[in-house]
Amino acid sequence: MAIFLTGMTGYLGGYLAGHFLRAGQEVTGLVRAPDADAARGRVWKCLQLHLSAKEVAEALTSGQLSFVRGDLREPRFGLGATPYQRLVDGHDTVVHAAASLNRRSARACFDVNLRGGLTVIQLAKAIQERGALRRYGHVSTVAIAGQREQQVVLEDEALDWARSDYDPYARTKKFGEHLVDELLGPEASVVIGRPSIVLGDSRFPATTQFDMVRAFVGLGRIPVLPFDPDLRLDIVPANFVAEAFATLVLADAPRHRRYHLSAGRDAPTFREVTDALAAGGVARRPLYAKRLGGPVAAALKAAAG
Repeated sequence: MAIFLTGMTGYLGGYLAGHFLRAGQEVTGLVRAPDADAARGRVWKCLQLHLSAKEVAEALTSGQLSFVRGDLREPRFGLGATPYQRLVDGHDTVVHAAASLNRRSARACFDVNLRGGLTVIQLAKAIQERGALRRYGHVSTVAIAGQREQQVVLEDEALDWARSDYDPYARTKKFGEHLVDELLGPEASVVIGRPSIVLGDSRFPATTQFDMVRAFVGLGRIPVLPFDPDLRLDIVPANFVAEAFATLVLADAPRHRRYHLSAGRDAPTFREVTDALAAGGVARRPLYAKRLGGPVAAALKAAAG
């Protein structure tokens, strides 16, 4: 495969690029940077967890790994007609892993997840029209399932337009899936992966996702939590998500169009997470008062407003 990958310098994108390169695939990454040197630096940084310096250098020298400077929020990624046509002619697979995770900004989510997603689909459509699109891979999220509680949601049941969305991120990612279906059609070979909460790497004790870790530690240090301790937090490590999704993209004939990359019924409960924090000496075991959930949520919403 000759893969065009968005979001390569992001957290999950670096994992995907590493998997594709080690599988012998050619990868072209879209990189947003002011100049070529800055772009090359971002490429090296995103791959340092996944490949040795020698492997990265050899991939760049051989042409197995390359990058184009562009912005998916711009028409044709901001590229001229000739370099854009080289993308169309030189690739048979498009993997869209870029996204805005800014849950507080509808504008940021709209610009990246919808306008940017449309730009990526248009590239795939151009490749499809010349009869060369082998696979379109789209990283989505389980959050498209909307507001639910204590439910096991199967892939085909998740896209429910009548259900309220959690936030702008979930709303734009849901519509992003709709754009894929409508514009590429059922005849295209599409794989959509829906990760849940991506946190850490099961191979290492440390993580680069400090904000998420701080959030869990901060919650764990609150003496009384307004949650049901038996509710589950669907957490999955990044290496599991990337390996599963890369395997699906490279598969000869995936059985399904959509896959939930989640812990599902094996997800840990709130109590299990806080017990683990306590066992690690991070915090004491908190008390749970789920009846306070409504008043606390209302107070936080008022404060945020």
